[in-house]
Amino acid sequence: MWRERFRPNGFEPKGRAEFLDVSAEMCYKKRAGGARFDVRENRRQIQDGPFRKKTAKSRKPRARREFRDRLFKFIFGNPEHKDWTLQLYNAINGSHHTNPDDIQLNTIKEILYMGMKNDVSFLIDDTLSFYEQQSTVNPNMPMRYFIYAAMVYEKYIRNTKFLLYSSETQKAPTPKCVCFYNGTDETKDRTVLKLSDAFAEGSKPDIEVRVTMININYGRNKKLLDACKPLKEYSWFGDTVRTNQETKTLEEAIDAALKDMPDDFVIKPFLMDNKAEVKHMILTEYDEEKILKELAEEQKEIGRAEGRAEGEARGIEIGTFRTLAELVSDGTITLAKAAQKAGMTAAEFKKRVARLKKERAEA
Repeated sequence: MWRERFRPNGFEPKGRAEFLDVSAEMCYKKRAGGARFDVRENRRQIQDGPFRKKTAKSRKPRARREFRDRLFKFIFGNPEHKDWTLQLYNAINGSHHTNPDDIQLNTIKEILYMGMKNDVSFLIDDTLSFYEQQSTVNPNMPMRYFIYAAMVYEKYIRNTKFLLYSSETQKAPTPKCVCFYNGTDETKDRTVLKLSDAFAEGSKPDIEVRVTMININYGRNKKLLDACKPLKEYSWFGDTVRTNQETKTLEEAIDAALKDMPDDFVIKPFLMDNKAEVKHMILTEYDEEKILKELAEEQKEIGRAEGRAEGEARGIEIGTFRTLAELVSDGTITLAKAAQKAGMTAAEFKKRVARLKKERAEA
């Protein structure tokens, strides 16, 4: 389990966000130098390194990229290739924009909230698009997008002439939330996830967020992938790496996929020019995904254990009550004494005895 990885060094992460920061740092140290990473000895390095909060003077544009960026964001959220972002937008919306400079990227940067990050968000044609890639099915994406949107719209209000307290309705860009799924679990080509599904059944929430989850695994949603060449190539690359892993290590699988990538792929020169960075991103993504799956499995086991313990306690409670009821029926103890031992009033004890007799009769 992931917690045991830290305890030998005398350190346990304080919550999931710190765990992700430390695990990413460990992944990179291991890949880059091969040496065992001692969290206790390097805690100051973590605090003062790429994960510390940077001031305006110390902030560097690419400080976290080798650790934190996803390949999807590196390709489709890159200011140098807004033409690829535009192609993706056109394919999703059936539009025909031709000027990449119409894209105004506003991806949330230098922020980590509960271990979450925003991949790509941008404004075009009065539409505020939120794009994120996921390799696991996450029904909580609407809540995450709700948080992302609040941050981006707050920034939009600050930087525009949006009059928040005006007596007239102020116009704002329309949000569009899309999650690009490329994991191994079987899903439909398109699935709509809703924030309202997280609320109490039968409730009527006044806030709703809908996220369209699109399966972009190679061979799925062919019409969409054909309409966006960079997305189709990204899908091919991920599928090829996964296939190569059947006979190769992950690093070997990445190298082989880059080598076998057709020369006419538009993303190939970009990936090859940034080969080391691309490899670090993928290796870190895979390592974090593996650790998070272990964490999720541990939480499930904890839940199962708690459920068993709760069931056992409930069984003991019922058995004790039945014994007290029989003792009262036999005249061994008084009703008042039995109720006191059961932690309830005499009236409550009598009602429960009556309910117990009714259940036995019906059974």
